[in-house]
Amino acid sequence: MKCAVLVNGVPASGKSTVAQALVAELLASGKAAVPLGLDTIKEGLFAHLGTGDRDYNRKLGRASYQAIFNSVAEFPDDLLPVIDAWHGFQPATVLRGHLKHAKIERVAEIWVRIVPRIAAERYRTRATKRHAGHPPASYAEELLALAERARPIALGPVIEVDGAGPAPFDLANRVLAALE
Repeated sequence: MKCAVLVNGVPASGKSTVAQALVAELLASGKAAVPLGLDTIKEGLFAHLGTGDRDYNRKLGRASYQAIFNSVAEFPDDLLPVIDAWHGFQPATVLRGHLKHAKIERVAEIWVRIVPRIAAERYRTRATKRHAGHPPASYAEELLALAERARPIALGPVIEVDGAGPAPFDLANRVLAALE
């Protein structure tokens, strides 16, 4: 049975940090895992296709999201993809369609919760260091409102972690148990 881990949370919540720690822990335990980050794919598209306005950014985000699941569709069942994205940027029906296309039968979601003020501060701080294709520092104001209302997708078991701290030491065990 093909499984996947959805590392979910608003921008600047700590998803990438959690995903990296989880993949390292899974690999150390002998589980074949691969990180797949939406921003990694999107930044490759920026490099070759250029940047644009907010609608263009969203278009490349949707293309990156589909590329991730198209890749996962080709993975062997024993390779566990750890997909780092704000999965709430599109309707849940889109995610369900991608999961079906990729033949993913079971998901565990890691919800990286963050205090909205901290997410906004992080976003402002890192905006100058990120690829120019991402929204500017002023997006932090919109992020405050988004972080207030954001919730897990909950298409499978949800494991909540605090994005303001380090990833829990037992996260890999908790994820593997949730996928059983």
